[in-house]
This record gives sequence, C-alpha cells and structure tokens, in this order.
Amino acid sequence: MRLAVSVEGQTEEEFVKRVLAVHLRGRRIESTPIVLGRARGRSGGGSVSLDRLVSELVTLLGAFDAVTTLVDFYGFRRTRDSAVDDLEKQLISGIRARLGRAWDERKTIPYIQMHEFEGLLFSEVNVFSTQVDFPAGCAAALRAVRERFSTPEDINDNPETAPSKRIASVIPRYDKRSHGPILAEEIGLARIRAECPRFDAWVTRLESLGAEATGRAARAEA
Repeated sequence: MRLAVSVEGQTEEEFVKRVLAVHLRGRRIESTPIVLGRARGRSGGGSVSLDRLVSELVTLLGAFDAVTTLVDFYGFRRTRDSAVDDLEKQLISGIRARLGRAWDERKTIPYIQMHEFEGLLFSEVNVFSTQVDFPAGCAAALRAVRERFSTPEDINDNPETAPSKRIASVIPRYDKRSHGPILAEEIGLARIRAECPRFDAWVTRLESLGAEATGRAARAEA
C-alpha cells in the first residue's frame, strides 16, 4: 500500500519520515510525505486553503493507492469559524466534486491537527529536559501548561498562546523544524497516541489501510 501524506511543511515532513512511516511500514504501508505544493510542481509549504489541499490530493490520488493530510488548523486561511471536523468533511466534498464516481472515498483520509503540531509535544514534556541547549526548568514550566488542559490537543486559548508560542516563551531558541521532529521521535508514537485521542483515531484509520495490503499479499502467495 503506497500512502501519500500531504504535509504543511518540513517539520511535518520529518515527523512522517522519522515516526509515522516507520510505524506504518510494519503494516505493509509505505508512507511518503509530500510538502504541500510539490505534487503539482510548485514550491512547497506556505499557507493552507481548502482549494489548495483538494487540488493536491486529487493529484496525489493519481500516483498513490491512498492519501492523507497532516496540516495544522492554524495554517488554514479564512476558516477560523469552521470546526476541524467540518474542514475535513469539506475536503472530502471538494474531492468528490472533482472526481465523482471514479473516486474511492475509503482511500482518502483527511486529517487536520488540532491546533498545531507542537500540541503533540506536550504528550511528554520531560523530553525537553534532555536537550542540552534548552534551559533548566523548561520541562517543569511546560508541565504546568499541560496540567491545565484535558489533553495536549486542547492546548489553545487564542493564536497568541498556541502550543508553539507557549514553548517559545519558555525556550526562546526552540526551532520548529529542527527540534520538533526530534522531540516527537523521543516521545514516541505510542505515548503521543495515548495522550492525543484525535491523533490516535487518525493513525488507527491509517493502520486499517494495511489490511487490504495484507490481503493482497496473502492472495498472491496462495
């Protein structure tokens, strides 16, 4: 099973390579992260919109067995009045309008991170203390943030207090691209899934794609 993961930027790209793809490979799923825009020969990354994601996924469906997304809710333009679940449904509707009956909806699994990638890092704040260039006491400060919310996915008051802003206020030298994937890898997928139910549900849906791949392999060997 060849899975394309349309990602918002280099942080998510590295997370897929280091963490998600390693896990899914054991389920006969080969995951390839593709920064938004590259599938259509454009510069990668940048702002996210429903139209841009729909076009990207339609293109990827022509080259992969299944597609999914990993983009932050904060990355969307002009959609702050929409709930995350609504945006995912709108993505499905947009693809259906483009492809019609030729499209197998089961092979498209949109996922929007609530609220942004850094929320996942609050699944285990002790890993921040293992980074030699981070200030002493940073884990305790971040733990105080985490304890005020039911799950890491709930960490958000407004755009100025998003997870990344909270981390940067404690660790001024925190760099999303270099530190984020490394910290996520150290935390481990199992811990993130245990702490983040919405993220866990997404990974579970991706794992289900492997059942088809396993079935095909079994039939080929019969």
